[in-house]
Amino acid sequence: MAKAAPEGLITALDIGSSKVSAMIAQPGDGGELIVLGTGQRESRGVKRGYIADMVATEAAVREAVEQAERIAGLNIEDVWVGFSAGGLVSDVAEVEFELGGHRVEQSDIDALLHAGRSSIDPQGRMVLHAQPALYTLDGLTGVKKPLGLHADRLGVHIHVVAADGSPVRNLDLCVRSAHLEVKSIIAAPVATGLACLSEEERELGVALVELGAGITNVSLFAGGMLVGLTSIPIGSADITDDIASAFGTRRQQAERMKCFHGSANASPRDNHEMIPLVGLGEEEARDGNQITKAQLIGVIRQRLEHHMGEIRAALAKLKFEGPVGRQVVLTGGGAELKGIADYAQAALGRSVRIGRPRGLTGLPEAHAGPAFATLAGLAFYAASDPVDLRSAQPVTTAVHRPKGAGLVRKLIQAARANY
Repeated sequence: MAKAAPEGLITALDIGSSKVSAMIAQPGDGGELIVLGTGQRESRGVKRGYIADMVATEAAVREAVEQAERIAGLNIEDVWVGFSAGGLVSDVAEVEFELGGHRVEQSDIDALLHAGRSSIDPQGRMVLHAQPALYTLDGLTGVKKPLGLHADRLGVHIHVVAADGSPVRNLDLCVRSAHLEVKSIIAAPVATGLACLSEEERELGVALVELGAGITNVSLFAGGMLVGLTSIPIGSADITDDIASAFGTRRQQAERMKCFHGSANASPRDNHEMIPLVGLGEEEARDGNQITKAQLIGVIRQRLEHHMGEIRAALAKLKFEGPVGRQVVLTGGGAELKGIADYAQAALGRSVRIGRPRGLTGLPEAHAGPAFATLAGLAFYAASDPVDLRSAQPVTTAVHRPKGAGLVRKLIQAARANY
């Protein structure tokens, strides 16, 4: 019989275009996260990250969570949900005021954060995150704990992630319809970065490319935070559709061919390896109905060429330029394609590695690949208990700002200085 959820339990829920996955985890005595149960179901109502069929998505959510509950032997009531649809934007607000040289007190920090909260302009979008990232003292950036230090000017960089309101509300409604309380809706790149990127990578500058089934999110981290984000409405499911169309087979069969025989890289022996082909309306491959592995890889590489071109353009748009060696991390289900890292490295002209979730105890091997990085990141995000300025209490302390100082700046100059 399932027990009631203990204190501190975390349930993460990732609703993607190809799968809905859930994870129940609990912080251990040493602060590590221990996975108690996981669940996964095919996503039947999500297109390009957007909910297109409420009933089908709700059923998938319910089934994935129930599977995780059975494995954990627990009943859960609330979840941390990931949001990966297009329309996500990342920005940084910067606020600064005069201190007159005295020591930084908690009241100064509270007043600064309240001023930062007032400075956020979502421009009609829904704010998902508004978090103080780094403080500045007299122009010095990267200060994490200013309390007790002397300064003439105290400032803060506030990381803001916003999204189109309607898709977020649909996601919230869908989860609540499955009789689950939504603790918070988290932007997928924020969560995935916690699971796949080291703190040093986020400091020095790294691009995270999430190859989802229906959408690809390209995000840029620098100075310890997310400083740029763009979405591309292309995903690994497009490769599956290309295979199904090219060879006249069902999507399910095309997906199987991609996973078991597909690759991003070609070799001469591919012309001699034959793959049985199950046509539309057939249950099994007929004699002589087969293709070469080279034909399959040719279709895959044609789509990848277009996909990588879009990613290259997105990185340029985000100003991810400069010396060779800047790291690109690929994650998401599309990153499980054989040879994708080598292909992307040649196509992008950057050092590329595959990002997998790490730092979780008891994570099943089946859920340890890049396709489950966002799910793991949601658990890490929940465990970190981040400060969110949207829930900050108003303060009455006066804020003195230097004349001519812009309250909101589109980008942190310090984070961008490396590019």
